Amino acid sequence: MASLNQQPIHHFLFIPLMTRSHLIPFTDLAKALAHHGQQVTIVMTPLNAARFSDDYAINFNLNIQFLPLYFPAQEVGLPQGCEAMDSLPSPDMATKFLQASNMLQQPLEKWLQGLDSLSLPSCIISDVCFPWTSILALKFNVSRVVFHTVSCFTLLCSHNIDHYKVFDERDKSDFEPVLVPDLPDRIEITKAQLPFFGKNKALDDSKKVLKQFKEAEASAMAVVVNSFQELEPGYVKAYQKFVNNLWCIGPLCLYNKTTRSEASIDDHKSLNWLDSQKPNSVIYVCFGSLFHIFDQQLMELGLGLETSNCPFVWVIKEGSYTAELDKCFITHCGWSSTLEGIIAGLPLITWPMSNEQFYNEKLIVQVVKIGVKIGVEKPMKAPEVLVKKEEVLKAIKQVIDGGEEGEERKKRAKKLGEMAKMAVENGGSSCSNLTSLIHL
Repeated sequence: MASLNQQPIHHFLFIPLMTRSHLIPFTDLAKALAHHGQQVTIVMTPLNAARFSDDYAINFNLNIQFLPLYFPAQEVGLPQGCEAMDSLPSPDMATKFLQASNMLQQPLEKWLQGLDSLSLPSCIISDVCFPWTSILALKFNVSRVVFHTVSCFTLLCSHNIDHYKVFDERDKSDFEPVLVPDLPDRIEITKAQLPFFGKNKALDDSKKVLKQFKEAEASAMAVVVNSFQELEPGYVKAYQKFVNNLWCIGPLCLYNKTTRSEASIDDHKSLNWLDSQKPNSVIYVCFGSLFHIFDQQLMELGLGLETSNCPFVWVIKEGSYTAELDKCFITHCGWSSTLEGIIAGLPLITWPMSNEQFYNEKLIVQVVKIGVKIGVEKPMKAPEVLVKKEEVLKAIKQVIDGGEEGEERKKRAKKLGEMAKMAVENGGSSCSNLTSLIHL
């Protein structure tokens, strides 16, 4: 990415949600800004600060610092040392985790009060789930930007479902497909496939929280999204109507060549084995760091992969991504992993598990048409088997030997990967939007 000329120098204060799928893109954005002379302070908890200092070599002569704040896990009933959402013993504890995260407001405000006028941040960039950052921005007279680590497709679907009260009828089945109104494409979704807050619209607390999120977003000076214009132009244009400025600035991992991805390999034997394989021959499997697949389901997946007679690598931990060897990517449709597959120019086999992943699957399969569904229609719960080995094999064959349709899918995936890389280059859409953020 080329340098930006005649740019102002700002001090950005980042306030991310403490989970890997948010911390990674926040850190990537910090590096992108710091590479252009900007100062960045990232609010962290002590354990996350230690982890990301090591993982990302944050001190590469860049003006980035971590602000470690005590995380009140035990005060809200979480286990001691539970400082990241991806380390929660149960997804049911997510509400408590958000409660603890909101308690960071007071110590952060105290830190800001201790700064002189020259040291104060000039802009706060926060996760959407922290509406209290609008209070800080007003109190200290700084601009505020909301950062979304999901796609504009997801944002627009969520907005329209809420606006048109699609699932407000209490008697609606959890598994009845319902049309999402007013989208550029015909998209149906079931109540079971909605993210956590979407499923609980009947609860007064959830309605209140969602309203706070929306109000904080609407009052922000800008909204930035880890996506790129060419991926979802109709959804970018449609969502722009609801915010002051909407800038796609991704894929952020392309700004940061040292980033370890969500879907990557870091094992000497595995890398040696990959080096021995032919280009575009390996099936790549990764389900991120947040979700646990139970034994019976693991067995079915393994048998399906084995029956395909294709070499495959199943990634459990992070390391160095080697996409040039791969022919397709079996993914849980986490947004970071989805972007990595898109960048690699690979057709995707989609296996959503929770959160916004069912939205991402619909974007991949129905909108940009670079993926094949493995057949999951609801979130995974222990200890059920949602996908049989035969379904795994069917999806693999559909991608690898899909005839004319399969070849067109591969061409679209390759072209989209090229467009993703061009977006962050000099003159690209995301690079230009990053300039707009710096000049805000």
